[in-house]
Amino acid sequence: MNTIIRYITTDEKKNTEIFDKARDVLKNGGLVYFPTETVYGLGADALNPAACKKIYEAKGRPSDNPLIVHAASLKEARSVAVFDKRAEIMAQHFWPGPLTLVLKKQPCVPDEVTGGLDTVAVRVPCHSTARKLLEQSGMFIAAPSANLSGRPSPTQAAHVIDDMDGRIDMIIADDSVNVGLESTIIDMTVDIPVILRPGAVTKEDAQEVLGENVTFAKEDAGEGSPKAPGMKYRHYAPRAEMHIVWGDVEKMSATINEMAAEAGSEGRKVFILSGDDTADRYTSGEVVCLGGNGHEVSVNLFKALRRCDDEGADVILSEGFEETGIGRAIMNRLIKASGNNIIRV
Repeated sequence: MNTIIRYITTDEKKNTEIFDKARDVLKNGGLVYFPTETVYGLGADALNPAACKKIYEAKGRPSDNPLIVHAASLKEARSVAVFDKRAEIMAQHFWPGPLTLVLKKQPCVPDEVTGGLDTVAVRVPCHSTARKLLEQSGMFIAAPSANLSGRPSPTQAAHVIDDMDGRIDMIIADDSVNVGLESTIIDMTVDIPVILRPGAVTKEDAQEVLGENVTFAKEDAGEGSPKAPGMKYRHYAPRAEMHIVWGDVEKMSATINEMAAEAGSEGRKVFILSGDDTADRYTSGEVVCLGGNGHEVSVNLFKALRRCDDEGADVILSEGFEETGIGRAIMNRLIKASGNNIIRV
């Protein structure tokens, strides 16, 4: 398959032609990669079961792992999901934006999107390219992250091309992704709303808007179909062996230095993921600074994991981050990427 690759430009006429082509691909049951504010998504017509099956095939994704339906507006989203008062409050406050709501599905939504469940995950993105694609296509687009299943999510077009060139029909390239982690997913079908996947919209954000308690789901979804992406299977994994060292800064940096020196003495290429304020503590390996605050770390995390792969890392040693605010989402991704290899010091 020859994948069409088109880059968004400042020429609106050319951009319109790109969106028209993407609409045609989607309407014909094809797959289109496109950017959102969180990560790149692999899109198909959400109401076309055969097209949605192609997503699972392209990604190598388990068929019981639900897809997120992207809609152009809250008004449109009501056609695929049932909104009660609480869901309306959340949608009106956080949409467009990096929040996905799990709601009871409308009859038009096929099982291929929901993993056979009676719920659907839905959101309205705020990224300008994603919004134009949704608006100009007039469609609901089912779209998980645009990577091979289990690999680090793509935040740049180059990542998408590396994973998917020749596997899908079209890539829309626009590297203005500004969150860097997948959307927060909240199950609104239960008495106490449950965060199934943490993201940029935090527990505290949701509680403030709802005026009630919000909880976190257990990390292991157990048997059966998970209600949302990222709950049951290993995700975000680089090719290298990866460990997280978490705890007191002095002990953490000393442990990472010791582990890096040992791996280096064995001839293994070591990369260290750190915050800006601790980078100068490390004396062995290649240090990759993720940033000086939670937002910067979230934007840079998947880029860093991809860089480690590109540069042939054998071992990745990452600092742990405080689980407050978006730090909870950062640690969620690091833990999954490492296969739960955590060293507490």
